[in-house]
Amino acid sequence: MDMNKELKKMESVYLEKPHRVFTMYLNTDPSDPDQQGGEWKIHLKNGLNNFESYLQEDGDSDEKRNFWAIKEKVEKYVEENEQQFAKSLVIIAASDDSIWFAERLQMPVKTEFFWEETAKLDQLRTMYETFPKTGLILTQKTQVKTIDAELGRLKDTNLYELDLDTEDWRQHTGPHRAQPSMGSGGKSTKQDQFEERFDANRHRWYKSLASKLDKLAKDNGWERIYMVGDKEETKDLDSNMNKEVTAFVNKNLLDHTEMDVIEEVVLK
Repeated sequence: MDMNKELKKMESVYLEKPHRVFTMYLNTDPSDPDQQGGEWKIHLKNGLNNFESYLQEDGDSDEKRNFWAIKEKVEKYVEENEQQFAKSLVIIAASDDSIWFAERLQMPVKTEFFWEETAKLDQLRTMYETFPKTGLILTQKTQVKTIDAELGRLKDTNLYELDLDTEDWRQHTGPHRAQPSMGSGGKSTKQDQFEERFDANRHRWYKSLASKLDKLAKDNGWERIYMVGDKEETKDLDSNMNKEVTAFVNKNLLDHTEMDVIEEVVLK
């Protein structure tokens, strides 16, 4: 999904009665002290019922039917997806079917409901400005992981591992918890030799990977790039890439889950 296109499409819709656009921002964050008992369910019920009561008094039967159709779609979506809810749920739906946008997001929202001529996009725009198409590049010596994310959501991940025999980078796609390179604990002679070889060849090895990362950034339309890892490693990798890096984070997070990395680097 291209959020820029989605936002422009939703901005262009203006509906006259009996049609309207339903906009809902629902706080479903389980870590929020006000959500410990699943209060979002009460807020959802009250928000929908308030519109229904208003439309009953208004007396426009066509508009009421249009709202009931939207309400049914919203309730069905919630029922089918509530086990996967994160921090927020955003639904924007037009009663003429020109818009249906429903996303479970990892970014907080203020609970709001609207039934108006246009979609209310202020919160969604702010979220996208905070977290547009983003790439996170994590280094740990001969392993480099990329995370493709947007609006706090994980979209894709890749792991590149250097074959020390062929000096080629092998690519693995999909979620992957990488293992630390060359063991742990006290240093062995073999590990010392590996460290020396890696330091001597790091710039050249990373240079051979940089073009792949530039292409990935271009293909995914990354507007921001975060580079995470050892200071010297990220410096070498950055010096070989054409894409500009937004920020550097001097932490080893390669063995953390992708969502933990997104939380730590972008959302914290």
